Amino acid sequence: MQATPDDVPLRLHLAELLLDVGKVEEAVTHVAAALQREPNSIEARALMGRAMAGQAGPPVPAVSRQGVHRDEPTDRYTFNFKFNWAAAESQFADMTQPWLIDPGTKPLVVKPPYEVEPATVRLADIAGMAEVKRRLDSTFLAPLRNPDLRRKYGSGLRSGLLLYGPPGCGKTLLARSIAGEIGSRFLAVSLSELINRWPGSAERNLHLVFTAARRAAPCVLFIDELDALDRKRSRSGGTGSVRAVVNQLLGEMDGTQQNNEGLSVLAAAEAPWEILPTLFAAGRFDRTLLVLPPDVIAREAVLRQHLRDRPVSVTLAGELAKRTKDYSSADLAVLCENAAERALRDSARTGKTRMIDIRDFDAALATVRPSVGAWLTLARNGPKPSGADVGYEELQHYLKLRGLT
Repeated sequence: MQATPDDVPLRLHLAELLLDVGKVEEAVTHVAAALQREPNSIEARALMGRAMAGQAGPPVPAVSRQGVHRDEPTDRYTFNFKFNWAAAESQFADMTQPWLIDPGTKPLVVKPPYEVEPATVRLADIAGMAEVKRRLDSTFLAPLRNPDLRRKYGSGLRSGLLLYGPPGCGKTLLARSIAGEIGSRFLAVSLSELINRWPGSAERNLHLVFTAARRAAPCVLFIDELDALDRKRSRSGGTGSVRAVVNQLLGEMDGTQQNNEGLSVLAAAEAPWEILPTLFAAGRFDRTLLVLPPDVIAREAVLRQHLRDRPVSVTLAGELAKRTKDYSSADLAVLCENAAERALRDSARTGKTRMIDIRDFDAALATVRPSVGAWLTLARNGPKPSGADVGYEELQHYLKLRGLT
């Protein structure tokens, strides 16, 4: 802890160990330090609540209303725990508002760590991306939309699909639209957030995620950043801890101990060919779909969305869409923000409000470049057209069209 004082997960792990052995005041000090760094940490708040309630050490024997063990004389049972409330109040006085009750004395609603959402997006709501939507509809969605056919052929609503491609190109939005198309609820998590905890917690977190999705079935569970497993393997210098996480994930997907009826598992990654191949066996993520930067129709829709509430002529969106080939949806958002900031600074300097015009976007285009280049380099050196790296024919075709193979 002295070597890495800003490591919040480590500090919370230490606080939990201290609570387990009854060192409440020392645990509170570490939880307070964690809350100073991450005021909204659900884990830190839970530990603080446990400490304030005096839930330290092993469970105490059952007591009567008078605080006496039901089976023992009063002189053989005493409470020795004393908590320094004044010290705790002093530690928190200038740090944060109470998290259980707001200033208006109304209970503060704390969102659960894994929140299931209703499906509100359909494929028709996504502009452009015609080829992606066609392949998605024909190879994945068609059987899921027809429950009668599923029953006839004895097939449940269980499926695995991997969306891969450059970052910021709409993989999460596509996953949401899949939930909308089949009338399921939607639960999205980032694998990097699940595994960046203290040792052993990733497996527990995965189980909690799948449990929440099963309870909400029919549900689409979307696991983003699946290639975080490869980054974890690189940091740890081996595959031991990664293998444990993968085994947990496979066990949850296979439904060996739980009923996965009505659960569809989708995932997204930038470089899936670097992940352990076990994840792509039959019945798991055995289908892949390449999601590339938006086409001109999609780019115009994205630009209109980001310029909708800003002082700009909507006619600019069509012109800019033609000039932004290879820009991801995230790149276009940054482009609009950059142009708006330039017009804002100019208006502040002159004292006169003006529209965002093409000059602002010309300047923004000179500084905001497509982010797909780094991913293309990664993909070019990634999967091979034959051998173990099967399932990436779309990618090989795309690289060939760009002259990169």
